[in-house]
Order: sequence, then C-alpha cells, then structure tokens
Amino acid sequence: LTHRVNHNLNSAMTNLTHRVNHLSFGEMGKNPSRQVKRALKQVPESLQQFTPLDDKMFLTTKFHQAYHHYIKVVSTHLNIGSTSASMPILYQFLEQSQVVSYDEVNVPEARFSYDLSPMSVVVGKNGRKWYDYLTSLSAIIGGTFTTLGLIDAVLFKVFKPKKL
Repeated sequence: LTHRVNHNLNSAMTNLTHRVNHLSFGEMGKNPSRQVKRALKQVPESLQQFTPLDDKMFLTTKFHQAYHHYIKVVSTHLNIGSTSASMPILYQFLEQSQVVSYDEVNVPEARFSYDLSPMSVVVGKNGRKWYDYLTSLSAIIGGTFTTLGLIDAVLFKVFKPKKL
C-alpha cells in the first residue's frame, strides 16, 4: 500500500493480466535482416523458437495471482552456405509460464526471469558431393547385377534338362 494521501493502491484489487507484444534476444527482433531470413528458410519451422511469447495474452482470473515467466536463452549459430562466417549469433529461448498465487498482504507482480544457457545450438547443412552420387549409383547397378545373376543360376539349376 502507498503512504501518500493522493494515491490509493488496494493490493486486493490488483489484476496482472498482460500481453507480450514482442520479446526477443539479440539481432532477431521483429524485423530480422535479409541474410538471417534467407538462412532461416532452410531451418525447419518447428525448430525456430526465436519469439515464442510474441502476441500472447496472459489472463489472470482471480485476484492475488500473477504470471511468472521462466525463460532459458540458448545461442544459435547458423552454419548454412558460404556466408556462415558472417552470420550473426541468434538467440532462441524456451519459455514456461505459470500462475502464482500471493498472500493478501503482498502485491502480486508479473515476473520475467531468464537464464543464459552455457550450451549452444549449431544448425548446419551438409550437401552431398558428386562422388557420393556416383558411389550410390555404382552400388545400385552392382547389386542389381549380382541379384539377377543369382536368380539366373537358380533358374538354370531348377529347369536344367535331365540327361538319361
């Protein structure tokens, strides 16, 4: 409660419903660079957790409740294509939110706690060389030749004319 005469804050009436318009770390932001957008097209969308809280509403239904948001921030290195050395380090984060109930004497507060992970994610794309295709093609042709040779030998033994 405040101690000024002009202000009257009743902690019992505090409603901490809130909306997160945007939350990101590093260069991802609302408008990532063209280079970052191009690189992210090659990463599956299910693996992109750069702004999981954007445009989410957190509604408290009772008094003396507030959301606590726990955020784990993980650095992400994109090693895709020839420009991987100049790519900025991006930060993904995992978020868990839960409603916390407060005593009547305490004023509820929306809390954002974050932790920087000592581990990082490295996203890379390895293309196949031309000789990998040549080796695979040779293996297919050789396997087909061997299989047909075995079938021919079995059929020759089975249907071989018998001498009297």
